[in-house]
Amino acid sequence: MAASRLSLVSLYGRYISRKYKLCGLSPATVEVDSETTIHFWGPKPNSPSTGKPSLVLIHGFGPSSLFQWQHQVRPLSDHFDLYVPDLVFFGGSTTNSSDRSEIFQAVSIAKLLDKLGLNRFSVMGTSYGGMVAYHMASMWPEKVEKVVIASSAVNMVRKDQEEVAERGGVERIEDLLLPRTSKQLRKLFRLMVFKRSPVLPDFLLNNLLRTLFAENRGVKLELLKGMIIGRDDMAHVSSLKEETLIVWGEHDQIFPLKKAIELKGLLGGKVQLEVLKKTSHIPQIENPKQFNAIVKKFLC
Repeated sequence: MAASRLSLVSLYGRYISRKYKLCGLSPATVEVDSETTIHFWGPKPNSPSTGKPSLVLIHGFGPSSLFQWQHQVRPLSDHFDLYVPDLVFFGGSTTNSSDRSEIFQAVSIAKLLDKLGLNRFSVMGTSYGGMVAYHMASMWPEKVEKVVIASSAVNMVRKDQEEVAERGGVERIEDLLLPRTSKQLRKLFRLMVFKRSPVLPDFLLNNLLRTLFAENRGVKLELLKGMIIGRDDMAHVSSLKEETLIVWGEHDQIFPLKKAIELKGLLGGKVQLEVLKKTSHIPQIENPKQFNAIVKKFLC
């Protein structure tokens, strides 16, 4: 218990939670059906309508939404009513369903938004969350106004997964995305971030592993194996009716920039691509000022 109370990551999580609350958001949990429960941050219950458009932020693989959108909540909350859900098996979201596909994730978030009475919204997803956002836009074009796909190879094929594992120096992609050791976590950081950060001590990396990566590891492994995108040798991408923004790091080593250029051609005519210099797979964290400015210009 003492180690838990002294966890630097847990303390930082509490700090971020306060930032969310100062932006007018509060945590809540909703049973979206008889099997699935979704935890999310959203406008405080019974708060008066702001008249702002709604924006849904969908996180990628790794830590919960609390950590992944920490640099976007403050600037975006001035312009939008934000909804920041945890995908199933991340944070406080769970299910008894056996479905592990990213389409199931999209359906679960859509059910949440229905429960909350949102009939029209824009959606932004990063990495794995970008795939969820793509499916939402594809399945419900009458509800999704605009789409932002950040660092997310919706056009991923089987070979891309093999190449990511090779760049990470691991045999299987799950050893990279679901690290067990401090050595594996360092490999993941080297691919995720462009600028070389100071060498983190093992005790801090192990704290990160226990706090952010160990929970629900078994079912998260099932999520990776249950993905539809990347299962075949050919990409299955349909054009979107919505205006779409693709945001990518110039030096992304998880999904190289060539995948963004290819994706832009596959998604149709109402698509624009913005590339952030000197960033890798998490431009929303590496260069939040530029990332936020690009997103606000597109959505507003």
